Amino acid sequence: MASLTAGTRISRSAPDRRHPVGERQTGWQGAALRMLEFVAYPALAGCALLLLCLGVVTWLPALAAAAYALRQWRDDGRPRPFLDTLEAFGRYWRRLWRHALLSTVAGLVLVANVVFLTTRPGVAALALLALQIGLVLASVPYHLALAVTAARDPGGDVRRWCRGALLFAFAAPRRGLALLAVAIAAPVLTAPLAVGPLLLGGTLPLLVGLWLADRPHPCTPPDRKRKP
Repeated sequence: MASLTAGTRISRSAPDRRHPVGERQTGWQGAALRMLEFVAYPALAGCALLLLCLGVVTWLPALAAAAYALRQWRDDGRPRPFLDTLEAFGRYWRRLWRHALLSTVAGLVLVANVVFLTTRPGVAALALLALQIGLVLASVPYHLALAVTAARDPGGDVRRWCRGALLFAFAAPRRGLALLAVAIAAPVLTAPLAVGPLLLGGTLPLLVGLWLADRPHPCTPPDRKRKP
């Protein structure tokens, strides 16, 4: 009886070595899990982004909130991009709603101009059409850069974010072109996933923007460290 009790105590006190808690898996299992994370977590952030964009003029604060959540996951390993996007939205909405409203109105005007000028003959109409299309294309990397800049500096103000976005997107032409190329290619590359363009079409360019922001460049504002 005493030997049985001692054996029971040993079995209860000894750790279970078959499934160590908190140990990071290695080998092909760990690689597969990490690959799934790089699909699942951006998709979760994209789901929150899609939900928040239903307010039409809320797309810019939602984009910044999704970039912030993706940065939290990428840098700190926080496995809750959906909830982090929803939580961060209120902070960015209070600062970016005016900018989002102006950008939405400007975008509608540009689209209306493009539709009108496509029906007008002449060299002048063609030149104006090229100008309008150029402004539309330039707005894509700018707003992505604005979301990335706001995510890297959550305590900043809108003016500093806009200044940093202009430098980020246009001070280095290759960086702006990379953002534009990813924004165009992401919906095409994720089309086989059915809802992939909706969930990943916005978050993949944000991830590329965050990666580009980590690369040192003299024109890029320094990353603001978060206070503990």
